[in-house]
This record gives sequence, structure tokens and C-alpha cells, in this order.
Amino acid sequence: MKIFHRALASLGVVGLLIGGAAAQTIQINGAGATFPYPIYSKWFSEYNKLHSNIQINYQSVGSGAGIQQVIKQTVFFGATDGPMTEEQQQSAPGKILHFPTVLGAVVPVYNIPNVTAELKFSGPLLADIFLGKVTKWNDPAIVKLNGGVTLPATDITVAHRADGSGTTYIWVDYLSKVSPEWKSKVGVSTSVKWPTGVGGRGNEGVASVVSQTPGAIGYVELIYALQTKTAYGAVQNMAGDFTKASVASVTAAAAAAATQMPADFRVSITNAPGKGVYPISSFTWLLLYENAKDKAQAKTMVDFLKWALADGQKLAPELGYAPLPEAVVKLELAALAKVKTS
Repeated sequence: MKIFHRALASLGVVGLLIGGAAAQTIQINGAGATFPYPIYSKWFSEYNKLHSNIQINYQSVGSGAGIQQVIKQTVFFGATDGPMTEEQQQSAPGKILHFPTVLGAVVPVYNIPNVTAELKFSGPLLADIFLGKVTKWNDPAIVKLNGGVTLPATDITVAHRADGSGTTYIWVDYLSKVSPEWKSKVGVSTSVKWPTGVGGRGNEGVASVVSQTPGAIGYVELIYALQTKTAYGAVQNMAGDFTKASVASVTAAAAAAATQMPADFRVSITNAPGKGVYPISSFTWLLLYENAKDKAQAKTMVDFLKWALADGQKLAPELGYAPLPEAVVKLELAALAKVKTS
């Protein structure tokens, strides 16, 4: 009888252990930018393999929607490629912190039938195309930069984001730096009043519009151009060089910013100076409340970010992103201590 009771007791202990493990299962929901979606999907999947009790779900809805959802607390974390504005920060019920995760590039993608050459663009030319001032592919401004390429008289169809987007923020932030007319007429935001063009939702939507529309030009995060095998051009940087987006050219763009990083990590690196720089590059940020109600989820996200800033960075290049500079990683690891986890 004693053996039977001991067996029951042992089963009870096992039951408690199993129950305890089940109780520790943590599911965290986030939403935001489509720009980092490919690498976030990879990270959350890899992290779940290491920690099977942790499930991090992420909806790729655009930076604007991600910011609004984290402000309304319908998700635990947000993601954006355009830093939150002061107005957005003040509308949140608590302080929201920005944590850079990787670096990426926004590229001009185009679909010109019978043209296989890699095109070159300057910043002012891109601004004039998106302002609706340059409307044909054989416009002298395009021909001048692309000597030796036979360009057709095809109409240009501009494709842009229809949703609030950090990719848009990066694109128009760059255009505002290289075109006074763009800055005064359109400006910088995650959502702008487009002078011309057709809208698509998400990076996926813009890539789809361009691939299905002969004569189209749009802008997407590099990985979407690579995945859809859509042609994308080189862009002239401040040094005068026409540079294609790559891990190396995006890393070069971050070099100067890494030494001048503000304490809140909200910084623009578009049109950065230096040789070998791709000029339409940016950090992308994860958004966390400094003092969230759910401390277990807060601790989990801090632990995840520590992993993402170390092992996770090694996965960036294969997906077309650039790892963070070591100086930025050190600053972030220190800043993660601000998140209250108990």
C-alpha cells in the first residue's frame, strides 16, 4: 500500500511539473513593418526551436498600422522602419522604446519590356519621376544617365504604397534630402499624398504591381526585389558613385551613424556620406513599452532581443539585410536594461 501511495505521490509531482511547464508557455503578438518581415519570420521560427514554450507571432501590416496597434496595446510589440513621431509617442499610454534590429535597403524596381540593362538613377531623377514630372522611359534625364541603353517611349507608371509604411518613410526621407521640391510639396511621413501613381499594400503589393505592369517603377525592400526577381537599379550616392544595394553598401551607410547614435536610437541614415554607400539605407526598429503590464512577456522579449543582437545577426546577410554595427549592439544591450521585467 505504501508503494502505491509513493507511486501516486510521484505521479502528483510529475503532474505538477507538467502543469508548471504548460503554465510557462508564452505567446506574444506583434505587428508592423513589412520591410523586416522575412528576417523576423526566420528569427521567431529559430527562437522557437531553441525555446519550444515561446511562440512569437508577427503580422506584416506596415509600420503605420504597427505603431497604432502598439499604441492601442492590441499587440505587445510593434515594428517600424520610420521612427515614431513625438506626437505618436505622447499618444501612447506609456513610454515606448526603439530598438534597431537590422539594416536594410529600399531599391527602385522597374519593369521595362525588352530592356535587360541595369539602370542608373540619381536622387533628383527619382524625385522627378515620383512627382510625375518625368513620364516617359526615354526622357532625356533618364537617357543621359544610361548611355548605351536603348530606352522605349513607354509611359512610366509609378507604383507606391497604399498603406502607412516605413518603407515609404525611408524612400521619401531620401527624396526630401535630394529634392527641395519633393520636401516642400510632399514631405516625409509613413503615409504621404502621392502626386501620381498606383498604390499597392505592403512591399509585396508594390512588387506585384511593378511585375504585372509594363513600364512601371516602384520601391521595395531589397529582399522583395530578390525574391520576385524584379530588376532594380543603382542609385547615385553623395560621393557621385552609382551604387547597388548590397550588405556591404548598406553597412557602409551605417558606419557614420554608429558613431553618432542618439540615446533613443531614432536616426536617419539616408543619403549618408562616404564611398561605397548605398544612399537609401535604414535601420528598422522593434518597439517595446518601457514598463509593460505583462512582465513575463517583457522579460521574454528582452531575452529574445539579446539573442537577435547576437546569434540572430548572423542570419541577416543570407536574407539581404546588413547586421548591426558592433557599436550599436553594445549600446542596445545597455538600453535593454531600461525595460522593466519584474
